Amino acid sequence: MSHLRIATGAPGTAGPGLGSARQSNRRRRKLEAGMAKGLMLTCTGIITGSLLLILWSIVSKGLPSLSWEMITSIPGGGFYIGKGGGILNAIIGSIYISLGSVALALLVSVPVVLYINAYAQSHSVLVNFTRLVFDVLFGIPSIVYGAFGFTLMVALGLRASLWAGILTVALMVIPILTRAMDEVFKLAPPELSDATYSLGATRWETAKVLLRQSVSGIVTAILLSFGRAIGDAATVLFTAGYTDSIPTSLGQPAATLPLAIFFQLGSPIAEVRNRAYAAAVILTVIVLIISLAGKYFGKRLSRYKV
Repeated sequence: MSHLRIATGAPGTAGPGLGSARQSNRRRRKLEAGMAKGLMLTCTGIITGSLLLILWSIVSKGLPSLSWEMITSIPGGGFYIGKGGGILNAIIGSIYISLGSVALALLVSVPVVLYINAYAQSHSVLVNFTRLVFDVLFGIPSIVYGAFGFTLMVALGLRASLWAGILTVALMVIPILTRAMDEVFKLAPPELSDATYSLGATRWETAKVLLRQSVSGIVTAILLSFGRAIGDAATVLFTAGYTDSIPTSLGQPAATLPLAIFFQLGSPIAEVRNRAYAAAVILTVIVLIISLAGKYFGKRLSRYKV
């Protein structure tokens, strides 16, 4: 009878070999869980520590040189040798290029995303190929976009200008914005489209429903793309040019904060280099505000989801 109980796995009759195997498995799972947790905490600590170190190096060197005059005035005579003036031209130029490039990118990204999610057959060759193309474009370094923009300018006989910078940055932002919005649209429940079609809605009406459903994610994608555009230097290095004045037309060159940081860091004068760190503080604060605004509006607009 005892042999029968052991064979059938009756309660309280497990042999010592089976009990030790279970304990060994529990210890192994506990060890694996502890190692995974330790690895995650280590990686989190490294990333957090790196971020804090970067912020500290920027703030500690740049904050003493940051002043209201630097934010509200353009470079004066001798600014690049340590005399008076500010970087208002770079702040305004960065905002101009970022706003223009994101607006231009929206004109291309929104129709593409609506087509592949509301009009085209899902998982069709065209849809998969379109997403593959944007994935490839997403991974291209920004300096390549800058080189392409410069080559195009030379071929068309154009000079460095605000318009050239906007076009080049828009080319870089389009795949970022498109893929981000595409992922947001894919999160919409499939039943939503089925319900609209069952009520007799057209594809355009269904697309508007999907657009409203994804509005919070779209706003977040736009703000993140704006942050990406305002912080890039390679795309505007050869296309937007640089100037100490604020551009008043699209045909004039425009300064940007990343280029202001780049040029001032190369100075042999310590005060000018410290101003570069102050410009980095301004740029970091702008990007931080954009990120927080993206989270805020994302939560506020998520109430419109069904």
